[in-house]
Amino acid sequence: MSVGIRSIGVCVPENEVTNAHLVERFDTTDAWMRERLGIFSRRIAGSGEFTSDLALGALEDACKRAGVEPAGIDLLICCTSTPDHMIPAVAALILRKAQIQGVPGFDVNAGGCAGGLFALDVGHKYMQSGQYDRVAVVVADTVAQLNDPDDRTQHAIFGDGAACYLLERCSDSPGIGRTLLGTNPERYYTAFVERLDSEGQLNRFSGPNVTRMDGKGVKDFALSVVPDFVDEVVEQAGVGLDDVRLIVTHQANPGLVRQLIGLLGQPSDKAVIVADKYGNTSGSSVVIALAEAERTGRLNPGDAVLLLGFGAGMSYGGTVVHWCGSENFPQREW
Repeated sequence: MSVGIRSIGVCVPENEVTNAHLVERFDTTDAWMRERLGIFSRRIAGSGEFTSDLALGALEDACKRAGVEPAGIDLLICCTSTPDHMIPAVAALILRKAQIQGVPGFDVNAGGCAGGLFALDVGHKYMQSGQYDRVAVVVADTVAQLNDPDDRTQHAIFGDGAACYLLERCSDSPGIGRTLLGTNPERYYTAFVERLDSEGQLNRFSGPNVTRMDGKGVKDFALSVVPDFVDEVVEQAGVGLDDVRLIVTHQANPGLVRQLIGLLGQPSDKAVIVADKYGNTSGSSVVIALAEAERTGRLNPGDAVLLLGFGAGMSYGGTVVHWCGSENFPQREW
């Protein structure tokens, strides 16, 4: 059974934080952020704007692009590490805000930035079970809310955002290929979020959440582990890396994305960059980049695209997707 991506929805906050805004607040420069990171802007959730709000916007956008009603989904999966509440699942709140009844929903926490691949694999497998005909996989985070107040680099890198894969069965196309996943627990503390009490001590259930990240460690992981992993992904997909139209990877920062593409021996025009204007939006970044490629005409039906996600854990995932057109999805009454 082939499963394809029928559409992708995207939702980012309207609130834009430019490099100029950060220069006013921190000891940094626009040149440093552009040259070192490749970022000139990012979107940050405003007061009263939550992960569920961005997730809802992404779901509605995906359904609108597919010409279906949100109530026409059979299952909703939300991948997030920044839920509105610890319990219940953000998926339940999305369904509530969308006024969808009779549809199950649950959350997946795949450790942040790798979530765009882990969640896709979960949704793909539910589709392959034959129990569902249309699955919405929303990847949403408000990670910028976790920035260390005094860490200028985190504020320069991270943004908030959400994206939604709408999955359906497809014909005359391989659709989504097998996804390979991996986790390197020895690098657990390369990137993580800890919760502190009022005195700055580690607290398990209450207090502010603060990101801790070893930027050099993340870069080392991406450039030393991911290339060999890519070889495994394309080999199991039965394609050559030269045959892949685009390489859409987690948007850690534009500079690192370009380095990775070069290390893979591929031309720079295979890269898709969106972090320059949105920042690193965690798990949704690879999905937002995929949507950008499709909407700008860089990705067309029949094209093979390599998707890569990597992040905290350190976890990583990859797959080759053959892009489908509307003709690949059987017409159904919903």
